[in-house]
Amino acid sequence: MNRRDMVLAAAVASFWGFNFVVIDWGMTDVPPLLFVAIRFLVVAAAVIVVPRPRTSWRTIVGVGLFMSLGQFGLLYTSMALGLQPGLAALVLQAQAVFTILIAAAVLRERPTAPQIGGVALGVVGLAIVAAGRGGDAPALAVALALAAALSWGVGNVISRRAGAVSGPGRWGSLSLTVWSALVVPVPALMLSFVVEGPQAIAAGIAAFGWESALSTLYTAVLCTIIGYSIWNGLLARNASAAVVPWVLLAPVVAMASAALLLGQIPTVAEIVGGALLVGGVLITGLRGVRRRDGAAVDPAVGRSSGGQKGAAPGDPGGSAGKSQGSRIMRR
Repeated sequence: MNRRDMVLAAAVASFWGFNFVVIDWGMTDVPPLLFVAIRFLVVAAAVIVVPRPRTSWRTIVGVGLFMSLGQFGLLYTSMALGLQPGLAALVLQAQAVFTILIAAAVLRERPTAPQIGGVALGVVGLAIVAAGRGGDAPALAVALALAAALSWGVGNVISRRAGAVSGPGRWGSLSLTVWSALVVPVPALMLSFVVEGPQAIAAGIAAFGWESALSTLYTAVLCTIIGYSIWNGLLARNASAAVVPWVLLAPVVAMASAALLLGQIPTVAEIVGGALLVGGVLITGLRGVRRRDGAAVDPAVGRSSGGQKGAAPGDPGGSAGKSQGSRIMRR
């Protein structure tokens, strides 16, 4: 990743870290699945001005189901069951491990030694922070947050593959973010009706005040439309193993926000673990990935160490890369 992409990744992680406190604040009187439906209804309204992405409906539906509905439906429910914002942000970062494993199997992206070491250091940091939080979190809530992390990991890989199909374009990843939101509101509302019940839905709508409205705007506009547009763009330009670990910064922001606004002061273990998380993220950004043929690839430009441009996922021939490589060899 180049420096600009690193700054963008850190900014998105900060948006998402503070998002956990905002969700907890706005979801006080609104059922979680109903809150998810409202959030993505606001996002989906942007299809009026944003054109459809240059990719298949299969990709659009896949991103919507896994990165949006699955991740946030499970996450919101886990927080409603008692998982605190800081710990929710922490558990969700298992998505980094899930994404790299899935990308290695599906996209043939093999992480380099620095990236493996960086993720390992981040996982150690997560474990230290988890130990400092204590064992008072509801088991079901933790399990749902882990399931949300897995869903996000699947969505990350789908988005990564879609970047090679849809191309940069004028609207780029914004179109994929907005159009995939169309998948969420109706299923989320149906799940809310089945799981939470019509009475809870009616009470939630009646209790939807300015706090819930501000929370919805923050999560829908800043975290979803802007945040995920940047995120999907990063995945389109860089290898998954280089992008995903940056989200390990989100728990640090979430715990700092919870300490300042909710009075949840971090322990020494949380501070030490957070420092290891930051170190792990920095290490993962040092080098690219390796293709299955073993050639080192710089994900910022997509070229191997031999000068050839690697074929993007979904490009069966890679003819453009081959012709460019031959021109370089002739020089």
